[in-house]
Amino acid sequence: QVQLVESGGGLVQAGDSLRLSCAASGRPFSNYAMGWFRQAPGNEREFVAGITASGNSISYVDSVKGRFTISRDNAKNTVYLQMNSLKPEDTAVYYCAARPRQYYSGSYRDYNDWGQGTQVTVSS
Repeated sequence: QVQLVESGGGLVQAGDSLRLSCAASGRPFSNYAMGWFRQAPGNEREFVAGITASGNSISYVDSVKGRFTISRDNAKNTVYLQMNSLKPEDTAVYYCAARPRQYYSGSYRDYNDWGQGTQVTVSS
């Protein structure tokens, strides 16, 4: 099991940027693929971005391509989500998740460990 703690959320205006961080502890971080998900009220948890355990492959949901960037620093046991050009529809609670595999998955059911979430609110 790996423990995850997100930070970096907040209230911003449309067009602004935020960087989310997710610090991991417990098991060796480099053994885990990581994903960022988000959930808005009344919606299912949505895959936003994923990165392989080695960091050499990345994927994004279409709605954030070109605006969000996922990265990881295995030496710091941290995964990041840089969010630029934020839109009101990006408003949600953002969660990081860990999967004890090389490759990420787009399904929240494939992740074993989750952070507590961080709220991102984008005003128009």
